[in-house]
Amino acid sequence: MLQVAAGREDRVEEQVRVVVENELYDSVFHPMRRMKKKFRGEWKEIHEKLLPGYVFITSDCIQELYRELQNVPAFTRMLGKDREQFIPLPEHEVRWLERMIESPGQNMEVQLSRVSVSEDDMVTILSGPLKDMEGCVKKIDLHRRIAKVEVDFMNRKTVIHLGIEMVGKRIDSWKCQTY
Repeated sequence: MLQVAAGREDRVEEQVRVVVENELYDSVFHPMRRMKKKFRGEWKEIHEKLLPGYVFITSDCIQELYRELQNVPAFTRMLGKDREQFIPLPEHEVRWLERMIESPGQNMEVQLSRVSVSEDDMVTILSGPLKDMEGCVKKIDLHRRIAKVEVDFMNRKTVIHLGIEMVGKRIDSWKCQTY
């Protein structure tokens, strides 16, 4: 994983593809997330960086890759114990990232999670990356359509924002019956 100036992720990725030999890495990417934002009263789907300032590279040739990355002009630093030794992401962080991005190798984007809200404002996660992650969800902001999720990333707790899509208020059937 590379740490780069926020907003320069695309540029660094392109420079890696141009400067570094293709045989030294499998993929280079920065994960994105889908979000919903309201513009002039209408909800629009947008795409934002999931972890601004980070670019991920998958490789089995770490030392050779590190040497080649020294030739990338926008390269800031490789994350690890020191500048000469690279430490890969821990396996649990790799699994977390793969789980967030349901289709690795394609667009590297975290999709929206679908939620429903009951009449008493209980939120149920129906599908998407938040499914079965209820313990990590710290807050769901229905007004802004954002879930705040606490994850372990780079050996510290980090709060990331993931997009949610409301599929309507769920009305419990027993409350709808008329007698």
